[in-house]
Amino acid sequence: MATENHERAHVHVSGRVQGVFFRDATRHKAQELGLSGWVRNLPDGRVEAIFEGHSDGVRQAIRWCEGGTPEASVKNVDVDFEEARGDLNGFEAR
Repeated sequence: MATENHERAHVHVSGRVQGVFFRDATRHKAQELGLSGWVRNLPDGRVEAIFEGHSDGVRQAIRWCEGGTPEASVKNVDVDFEEARGDLNGFEAR
């Protein structure tokens, strides 16, 4: 169930973000921050993620995506904030 200090962010990351351990590192970071959601590669070369949890953790995950892994070269991070739903358990790489 969503609370006042919780939010949900739908994120698309573009650049060299596939084949550079971006998804796995994103999963580890989200788990470290106590977030729920998922991350996956898209056919167009971007990475898509949903982060849900405490607002501070969600914002930290977004900032992490702006740099990514050492092998990544992030060009852009698009973020759409949504109403927290509380319907996700854990964080997975898809």
